[in-house]
Amino acid sequence: MAEPTEPPYVRIAAELSRRIADRELTPGDKVPSTRQVAQEFGVALATATKALDVLRTEGLVITRPRSGTVVAPRRSASRSDEAVRELTRERVLSEAIEIADGEGLEAVSMRAVASRCGVAPMSLYRFVEDKDDLILAMADTVYGSAAFERDTAAPWRSQVESLTRDLWRLHRAHPWLGRTQPLTRPLPLPSILRLGDRLLGALEPLGLPPKLHMDVHVLLFSHVVGLAANFEAEDEAVSETGLSSEEWTDLQYLPRTGDSAFMGDVPHFAKLFGELGALPGGYDLDLDELFELGLGLLLDGAEALARRHGAGRTEREARLAQAHTDAARLADEDLNED
Repeated sequence: MAEPTEPPYVRIAAELSRRIADRELTPGDKVPSTRQVAQEFGVALATATKALDVLRTEGLVITRPRSGTVVAPRRSASRSDEAVRELTRERVLSEAIEIADGEGLEAVSMRAVASRCGVAPMSLYRFVEDKDDLILAMADTVYGSAAFERDTAAPWRSQVESLTRDLWRLHRAHPWLGRTQPLTRPLPLPSILRLGDRLLGALEPLGLPPKLHMDVHVLLFSHVVGLAANFEAEDEAVSETGLSSEEWTDLQYLPRTGDSAFMGDVPHFAKLFGELGALPGGYDLDLDELFELGLGLLLDGAEALARRHGAGRTEREARLAQAHTDAARLADEDLNED
């Protein structure tokens, strides 16, 4: 008997597709996780992931936040025709954003979005030029969905905190956003420029030199993006390992904390996590708490920076004023001598 030549992930995808077609898995049913697929078919996690990606691309499954991957609703031919007539740019972007929120940015493709809309992929090109254009439009839409209100009568710090917390909530809900805006190559999207301008305005009372003014604005944005990106990474890790971050930490760190020989090489960790350490129950990393801590430290630093530059400016002005005073005194003495 000839050995099958098609890749294992293709055969797995075909079997799962059959279960969906035969209604062993019906719309809304939870699809086996990456770990479950790997165990059932005796393959690596990467192979199981590729098989599930095939189902997503074909529109057979969708991922819903907090629900996991489920069988997609069935669409009839008549409904497909109706979908073509009702297709709008807003609908295209909404479906693409929902895919990115639930499955990550890699899951967004013209085919996947078209499947969600119930149309052929070519229909999308009426609204976006290509996938890159689609992703930029998605980012601009999400940034534009937040009010980012700024009370110009409030103290500068309150304004910055409000704007930055709004940005944090947005990136927390859409962790893929940070990947559309590399820090070193930001794109001039209208919505992000409007936000940046408001943040720069809120920082203006600090009186920082222009370069530092812009640097502080960039650091605040980076603080949000860098931390929020971990939500997407954690979702992927949970999908691949079946372990929460707390469970993974317990498996990785707790055994080491009981190893006295190892802990002797890391005395500062031992003070925290050792047998008599300050954190005997372990450390649960909370990204929301870290965001608030980091925001406070950044604003404290910006305030201290402004004081240093303000003090320096005052000293220069004082020296200049003294020089003028001395010059005037000498001139008066010369006049009196005359």
